[in-house]
Amino acid sequence: MTDLLVRVAEPADFDAIARLTVAAYRADGQLDGEHGYEQVLADVPARAGAGELLVAADRATGEPLGAVLFVLPGSAYAELCGAGEAEFRMLAVDPRAQGRGVGKALVRACLDRAEAQHCSRVVICVRSFSAPAHRLYDGFGFVRTPDRDWSPAAGVDLYALRLDLNPAPAVLADPGH
Repeated sequence: MTDLLVRVAEPADFDAIARLTVAAYRADGQLDGEHGYEQVLADVPARAGAGELLVAADRATGEPLGAVLFVLPGSAYAELCGAGEAEFRMLAVDPRAQGRGVGKALVRACLDRAEAQHCSRVVICVRSFSAPAHRLYDGFGFVRTPDRDWSPAAGVDLYALRLDLNPAPAVLADPGH
């Protein structure tokens, strides 16, 4: 969207990112019966140090409207990604900004980064019941990968999704042979 600017988050954004992330997860019902996850979401400096923390800001005001953490294998926040894969975590859009394309802009930024890193796939986790997240990721072509589903705590079921990037070109038969 032209009214959004996706950029690397700066320390001045961290408080706003913490607030909007907790608010978004709470509004989606993801902190009901939580297991300490609110504190993890609010610890923005730790996230920023573990990968590339991106923020989608209102171009006119600079106000952070959403954020996501892009990670590669081996990072402290990588849960699913392995060799040749990238992952993004904790995508959140301020409930007041939903419907403005913020989530799409953040996903697109992560996919662009994965391609720039020559990753063949992006993998993510999503709560089983999070309909808005499923709609967003379905729109990009992410598909469920049930063999990688997991549960970090009782009652917290995470579905694994993947999106293959730059599929290998089809091998063309040589008409001369």
